[in-house]
Amino acid sequence: MDLDAVADELYGLRPEEFVAARDRRARDARKAGDQALAKEIGALRRPSPAAWVGNLLVRRQPEEVRPLLELGEELRRAHRELDGPRLRKLARRQSEVIGALGRQARRLAVEAGRPVGEGVQREVEETLHAVLADPEAAREWAAGRLVKPLSSTFGFPEAGEGVLARRPALPAAAGAKKRAEGEEPGGRGAERKGGEAEAREDELAHRRRLNEARRAARDAEQDLDAREAEAETAGREAEEARDRVAEAEERVQELRARLRDAEEEQRRCRTDEQEARERARRADRAVREARRHAEATAAEAEAEAERLAGARHERAGDDRTAPRGPLGHNRR
Repeated sequence: MDLDAVADELYGLRPEEFVAARDRRARDARKAGDQALAKEIGALRRPSPAAWVGNLLVRRQPEEVRPLLELGEELRRAHRELDGPRLRKLARRQSEVIGALGRQARRLAVEAGRPVGEGVQREVEETLHAVLADPEAAREWAAGRLVKPLSSTFGFPEAGEGVLARRPALPAAAGAKKRAEGEEPGGRGAERKGGEAEAREDELAHRRRLNEARRAARDAEQDLDAREAEAETAGREAEEARDRVAEAEERVQELRARLRDAEEEQRRCRTDEQEARERARRADRAVREARRHAEATAAEAEAEAERLAGARHERAGDDRTAPRGPLGHNRR
């Protein structure tokens, strides 16, 4: 598991599924012992509806990415060169392409089971305008991991009416003809060219200042995003710590309850032990008494047996010494 794979998975989900999946992946990374990856995954931010739809367009219609990026390159080149005719042509194409892609993105959201409104569609179209205007925005959009829609911060200025209405340069033959008809070199034509050159320099300087301002705004926005991500991560870590504290307290309560049960069981066991010892002592006394009784009874029985044997012996001796009758029987 790596950050790119996890990010690709998460930003392909619907916004309402993002947080649970992200936290689950962060827990998996922590269980695997990769705390750094868990922190990076935890810092990933849930996309807004418009950002999700923009990502959906990239993921479901990858064949639309390259033509849009190429159109952006043509538009930026035409702006740099102040090519009015080409700007007018590309502007019409830009409007058609962005409108079609915006509607297509909205249909994809319906197919994905999460319909969006016109407001979200407008934000998607604004993102596409930014993609056409700025290479960095184009790369960010093409990755399919937008967190929020790209705004006018990334855009280039609309071409001024003067640029769009500017006539194309005359061919060399037409210029020579005009000069032959009486236009003096260095006259009004030169002044007009000088004015156009000055206007172009002013336009370029204005555009440079505007681009610098946009870069500064973009840097500030990225810094804000970073601070928000840090705050979100800190808040999530605080929630996780609070959950761990609650779990620890619950385990402590459980262990205390088990300790109370064990102590109560110990008291019962001691009581049972004392009672068993008392029963054993009584049993020992009973055994001793029974043994004495048995010995006494046995001795008495033996004495009685001896007395009986002596009596029999005496009767036998008397029988032998008594006088006998005529038939040889004792007279007794």
